[in-house]
Amino acid sequence: MDFDDLLVRYFATTDLAAVSPAMLEAGVDRMLVDFGLETDRARRFALWSLLFMLGHAPDLDVAFAEPADRDAARNLMDLLDRHAED
Repeated sequence: MDFDDLLVRYFATTDLAAVSPAMLEAGVDRMLVDFGLETDRARRFALWSLLFMLGHAPDLDVAFAEPADRDAARNLMDLLDRHAED
């Protein structure tokens, strides 16, 4: 999944600064539904990643059955945390 495609699909723009609070909430709600229905691991991870960046990701033990997916999510969280510190 391409990041810009996800933004357009759920928020109708690639500029999140232009998204109203109501649009953001509606987009996140749709993403959570799609995340719950998604069976492809890579697509599921992409959705979780964007949800995490927006502060709405489900907990890792709920989101991912595979330990490798949980480890990848932890790695992403660590990378984003390190980037925020810089």
